Amino acid sequence: MPKVGMQPIRRQQLIEATLQAVDQVGLGDASIALIARLAGVSNGIISHYFQDKNGLIAATMSYVMKMLGEGVNVRREALQEDTPRAHLLAIIEGNFDASQVNGPAMKTWLAFWASSMHQPSLHRLQRINDHRLYSNLCCQFRRVLPLYHARKAARGLAALIDGLWLRGALSGDGFDTEQAIRIACEYMDLQLAKQHNLPPQAAEEPPATLALKAGMRGG
Repeated sequence: MPKVGMQPIRRQQLIEATLQAVDQVGLGDASIALIARLAGVSNGIISHYFQDKNGLIAATMSYVMKMLGEGVNVRREALQEDTPRAHLLAIIEGNFDASQVNGPAMKTWLAFWASSMHQPSLHRLQRINDHRLYSNLCCQFRRVLPLYHARKAARGLAALIDGLWLRGALSGDGFDTEQAIRIACEYMDLQLAKQHNLPPQAAEEPPATLALKAGMRGG
């Protein structure tokens, strides 16, 4: 009978072994046997806690996403000022936290993105992660920009964060965190500066959309 309190310890051991296995041989060759050997447990332990490899991969990605969320939250909770820029900067820095730009994490993210197109459970995790980033960004931009512009800025910054991370992960060199943050911040500041250039009653939707609605309503 397993010792009381061993479940979270075993689960964490297997998740860390999965990250190590993906780093060494890739997701496709990260077999149950290899993961179990790296974790120092029997193959049956994986089935006991995760049912199969897919369950273990999903748990591993949930863990990496949890680390991402914690990296952002810790920075936001430590802020000295409650401004949109401060919160946006914390979100940017959290997405390039050391927990997200080390070798095992980057290779696992890349494998996860590819697998999520074919596995519904992983696809759901991907959608959750994308929505969380977008909604957090949009919430802060919305404090100073009309809704349409806030949404547009959030989509752009989310895409830029993902793009900078992807290019860094595929570069084969050490991840240049400072450069990635600097580029993302330049875009962020350009979007925030729009609050000074928009008219007081700026449209919540683009003019073309408003004109179309007016035409439909007016016959």
